[in-house]
Amino acid sequence: MALNLVSPPEIHSISFLGSTKSSSFSKLFPGGFVLKKDCGTTFGRKVQCSAQAPQPPPAWPGRAFPDPGHKTWDGPKPISIVGSTGSIGTQTLDIVAENPDKFRVVALAAGSNVTLLVDQVKTFKPQLVAVRNESLVNELKEALADMEQKPEIIPGESGVIEVARHPDAVSVVTGIVGCAGLKPTVAAIEAGKDIALANKETLIAGGPFVLPLAHKHKVKILPADSEHSAIFQCIQGLPEGALRRIILTASGGAFRDWPVDKLKEVKVADALKHPNWNMGKKITVDSATLFNKGLEVIEAHYLFGAEYDDIEIVIHPQSIIHSMVETQVLLLT
Repeated sequence: MALNLVSPPEIHSISFLGSTKSSSFSKLFPGGFVLKKDCGTTFGRKVQCSAQAPQPPPAWPGRAFPDPGHKTWDGPKPISIVGSTGSIGTQTLDIVAENPDKFRVVALAAGSNVTLLVDQVKTFKPQLVAVRNESLVNELKEALADMEQKPEIIPGESGVIEVARHPDAVSVVTGIVGCAGLKPTVAAIEAGKDIALANKETLIAGGPFVLPLAHKHKVKILPADSEHSAIFQCIQGLPEGALRRIILTASGGAFRDWPVDKLKEVKVADALKHPNWNMGKKITVDSATLFNKGLEVIEAHYLFGAEYDDIEIVIHPQSIIHSMVETQVLLLT
């Protein structure tokens, strides 16, 4: 299998889909356009990638069937959250707070936001807490000194891993940013925990290893990010082969309306001015460069088994729709 990698100095232009195929998009997304590779032109160097290596099984080749025998707990479902002080983690805890009869938190892990972590611990009373920044562990202990039932505290990466594989947790929400989420996710899978995946780097960096591991341990990897969660819901009930293509939308980021000749004057502060969302710095910059959307394409490939040629990106400034699927009619013979 050959992969064409584009080297930045060799990029001279980017083509936009202008066929009748995109006319429906212009109606659905006013002011938007579709990014699509120009198959007639080769940019960059041609690099051999895992020559003839077998593709790992996708996380979700079809529909999800409920497994009555899978439930092993009584009462609210016990969960762990890795990255509890980030956007995904705080939203997850909002859901737990609104549904105390359905979920309970047994372990929390955060990076360095001790102030918010302390509030979360006092509210949800987990059994285990981890702070990745080891220098903050004493500050965390002091802030929790007045709790009657103090949680166990494990600092550093080892603590994050222990949160991910906590024996009482049934599912783990992985909201930690970057490749730091890979080891905890692997530990959770090996411990038989279902994964609510919001850490895209887990599949981007480790998809060929992580997916077979999940199948081996009979673990479900459920996409938690809005784009991939929507796709997951859309494919439920589709027969094999009915998924024609996946469409991911992008707001266009901070530089969406900038003229090309002005991009050389860009400052970090400019990249952090997202037109639609208030997010962390890394993902906001990745949105400005559209790098984040490239990562989402790779993630969709591993989650749903779609070929890269069957995954397209639509610039949708309004950010109303986050993703779509296109189906095809199967003729039975």
